[in-house]
Amino acid sequence: MSGLRIEPATIEDLPRLADLLYDLFSGVSDFIPDREKHLRGLRLIIEEPGRGRIFVLRNDSIIIGMINLLITISTAEGGFVLVLEDLVIAAPHRGQGYGARLLEYAMDYAKRKNFLRVTLLTDRKNARLKDFYKKHGFVESTLTPLRRYFRHE
Repeated sequence: MSGLRIEPATIEDLPRLADLLYDLFSGVSDFIPDREKHLRGLRLIIEEPGRGRIFVLRNDSIIIGMINLLITISTAEGGFVLVLEDLVIAAPHRGQGYGARLLEYAMDYAKRKNFLRVTLLTDRKNARLKDFYKKHGFVESTLTPLRRYFRHE
């Protein structure tokens, strides 16, 4: 593919990014894909860069993948950290190293901006995905994530 580049997502990218998230969440039992919710969440990040960054891998005609980094503060680390919320590559482009390319770009960004840690959640049963992240320097935590949802009408 010619003209591959990684750059910040724009408002114009929202429909394609929502499609990628819909595809991602279709394979995760904890979530129900909902295009409108995806659009809302993406817009909240893109419109307020202090909340995080979304980077896209694109060629001249399409977005191939995206990575979403949310900014927060860790009292344990004593400073700013990132949560890697989403990393997804469009199905026809998987297995070609694009996920690694986006992840490496994001980790370089985190280092350049002096973030102290990047945390992510991944499916416990997906050994291939866990191995992918471990290959890129992530380690398993002894902590177990718990969630409490609030439904607002």
